Amino acid sequence: MLARRQLLALAGAGAAGAVLPSGPAAAAAAGGPAVPLPAPTGPLAVGTEALHLVDRRRRDPLVPGDRPRELMVQLWYPARRTRGRAPASYTTPRVAAALESGLPLAPGTLARVRPHARRGAPAVPRRLPLVLVGHGRKGGRSNLTALAEELASHGYLVAGVDHTHDAAVVEFPDGRARYSAIPGEPADWAAQERLEVAVRVGDLRCVADELTRRHPGARHPLRPLADPDRVGVLGHSMGGAAAAEALRVDRRFRAGAALDAGLFGSSVPDRGLDRPFLLLTALEDHETWQRWRQNQRGWARQLRIAGSGHLGYTDLPHFAAAGGLAEHWPPEVYAALLGTLDPARSAVLVRVHVRAFLDRFLRGRPAPLLDTPSPRYPEVEFRWSREAGAADRHGARIRQG
Repeated sequence: MLARRQLLALAGAGAAGAVLPSGPAAAAAAGGPAVPLPAPTGPLAVGTEALHLVDRRRRDPLVPGDRPRELMVQLWYPARRTRGRAPASYTTPRVAAALESGLPLAPGTLARVRPHARRGAPAVPRRLPLVLVGHGRKGGRSNLTALAEELASHGYLVAGVDHTHDAAVVEFPDGRARYSAIPGEPADWAAQERLEVAVRVGDLRCVADELTRRHPGARHPLRPLADPDRVGVLGHSMGGAAAAEALRVDRRFRAGAALDAGLFGSSVPDRGLDRPFLLLTALEDHETWQRWRQNQRGWARQLRIAGSGHLGYTDLPHFAAAGGLAEHWPPEVYAALLGTLDPARSAVLVRVHVRAFLDRFLRGRPAPLLDTPSPRYPEVEFRWSREAGAADRHGARIRQG
């Protein structure tokens, strides 16, 4: 079995330097049919728009030079109507090219991926529970689009954050592009992970500041409104470690979730959390999770999805076959990273458990799915549970919405 840190390095570096197909084979692979993401199951239509933020309070710590930290954020939200609005693309051509070459996928694969949101659709006119979402190392804000659309269709405002100079590439509205500047194999993993998590936490707090400001008159009239009293944070891989650390340092975040995330670069394994935290994993266990369990004080669950893989928590399984990925990754790597579950089934398992968790702690709704194993989802193993403390019982009394 691949070691956890080796697994994360492979995931970030595109399976350690596998090469793109070339010539006619690549062209043929890119010319196939559309690849739809799993459809949202909620009753609400979904809108999306990109948001460019400049955090003038922070100098960018990942690159030399005295420049403010800039971010791109993708918002997904319940829309009043979507008629006449263009379908959203999965990502921009420049970002797609970087992601495809890093994995590798056949050129043009991501242009075939079909999300369900509509661009610039007017948002429902009420304050919504906000969920911030962070991507894995050298990933991007589109990586969890299917999960974001699912949550938005059930009434959440979801903000996917591109962590500039960490993401594969971030493209700004004026055409500038910033490529990943983080090392694939740092000399000191622990120091590098502390730096990356600290930067990501700063990004998440900046986005929370922007989206929860109480100045509706200064907002675009069609933009979604976040409820500052109902904010959660989640992420995949390194994004999950950052979500845990953000929950630890910022009381605005009421609940956090991590999708197959080693809790590297964070104080959470040794200090625990006093608010609700959900950990969904592919591996049976990991030393950072063991330390976290010893120190966790708030409500918590560690659920393992049997047959899942590290990147199975992202959108990748839905278009990996269409992009020819299995031809370029050794079978051991492919199985470890993508898992053996059918992609549609994997999406169901992740979505129902994440939504149950957020419904419980951001909306005060019952979530019996998190109390005991369900015969409907036999792949989900309850690895560890901790019941609510006083802080969590307070969170459960949030008004329903």
